[in-house]
Amino acid sequence: MKTIERFDIFEIRLQGKKEGNPFADEWIKGEFVCESERKIVSGFYNGDGEYVVRFMPSYEKEYQYRIFGSYSEKEEKGEFLVVCNTGNNHGPVKVANQYHFTYADQTPYYPFGTTCYAWTHQVKNSQDSTIESLKQSPFNKIRFCIFPKHYDYNLYEPITYPYVGVPCSIKNLKRDNFETYLPSNPENQWDFTRFNPKHFEIIEERIKELMDIGIEADIILFHPYDRWGFSTMTPLQDQFYLKYVIARFSAYRNVWWSLANEFDLCPAKSIADWEEIARVICEEDPYERLRSIHNCKVLYDYTKEWITHCSIQRTEIHLSVVNTKTWREMYQKPVVLDEVGYEGNINHFWGNLPAKEMVRLFWMTTVRGGYCGHGETYVNKQDKLWWSHGIRLYGESPKRIEFLRKIVEEVPMGGLEPAEIPRWSDNVATASHPDYKGNYYLFYTGISCPAFLEFFMRTDKKYRVELIDTWDMTINRLGIFSGTFQIDLPSKPYMAIRIQAMEEK
Repeated sequence: MKTIERFDIFEIRLQGKKEGNPFADEWIKGEFVCESERKIVSGFYNGDGEYVVRFMPSYEKEYQYRIFGSYSEKEEKGEFLVVCNTGNNHGPVKVANQYHFTYADQTPYYPFGTTCYAWTHQVKNSQDSTIESLKQSPFNKIRFCIFPKHYDYNLYEPITYPYVGVPCSIKNLKRDNFETYLPSNPENQWDFTRFNPKHFEIIEERIKELMDIGIEADIILFHPYDRWGFSTMTPLQDQFYLKYVIARFSAYRNVWWSLANEFDLCPAKSIADWEEIARVICEEDPYERLRSIHNCKVLYDYTKEWITHCSIQRTEIHLSVVNTKTWREMYQKPVVLDEVGYEGNINHFWGNLPAKEMVRLFWMTTVRGGYCGHGETYVNKQDKLWWSHGIRLYGESPKRIEFLRKIVEEVPMGGLEPAEIPRWSDNVATASHPDYKGNYYLFYTGISCPAFLEFFMRTDKKYRVELIDTWDMTINRLGIFSGTFQIDLPSKPYMAIRIQAMEEK
């Protein structure tokens, strides 16, 4: 009997009908049953007469399965054994304690994400370099697109296309005039009923690699930066695409669904269209992966039941982090600021933040009870920017983000909450668990440069106080204090103070 780990993928590949158009004309499903679980999942056609069904088991049990559908005249049956998950296989991420996240095995998960929109559309060597860079980085989530992207600094044709057909050719590709490119052949010639399996194979291979190194794949399903016609497909074409993508990718435990990058810049889609897309995802995804939708200028209504967490781009940099706490209270869900700007030096205002500002935004978001996302746009000789192509990180913020991630992972009992402390600003957080509220605090000075600060703590407890230099990445113990006390500071910005109650003996 075949054995796999819990939360891993059981995959079945079978030969079937290949006449006509099997993408549209045939279907395949799998039923998977154990004493604790029964799921029916859709499979997909992979070309050349091959059909694939994938399933992620949630229990350490013996499973039976049957594969059926129009693809073949006969059913396939079998069984397999699911054993305990090991290593960094902690299962899929879910929302926990309303504003935070955890893996299925109850290991806390704190999203420290980055963005590489088109990295899977680059040549293999570039994709390999991105994976190696991610291995050395602090990032445990990455946002990227299924459809290729057309935008300044990203004008190359992708290595594959999602559909069978011929793209229109483009002339006058000049960076300083990127919004006025004219197609020399204005019509893309796609068959929206026939997928190109190679395009999706490349993406799923990379999803698996990300899974193996503990990185969540935040997959962007639609976006407006398009010269190929994928952003203006009909609702029926959208549904056909969604069902195929979900059948191929949903069994990977590290998949998240982002309905759009900048939904409000997609003129071909209304709110009703987005709600219908959400309905299809909820109906087709048997695993209920995390779901959100990303904005440019207008926030989506994140109170919608199908949305598991807020995926927000700042409309103004300082306002976004200030509003983190407000958005938590408004939407009653985790707040992830997936795009606060990019460390870099390109000409666009959103892509030339200094590293210190990127790090500040991470800290400000964190102490206000949210999670922040990274991006990088440094000009380099290869003209390949991390934000779109991946390959290599040049910035100074990632190692400081790693420093912050370690501090957050040391917080007792799963995450930080905005703290309500008299005489203090909003730049202070406490541990999320009720047992630790009042026993753990993390203060952040931001751009302020105080020479000292006063603290008003309980007189019946003793507190260990540490000074953290968030840029120089140092932690100095200042001593044990109680009640009202004063802490001398170096009159520098970007300092933090960690105060923890000592355990009573």
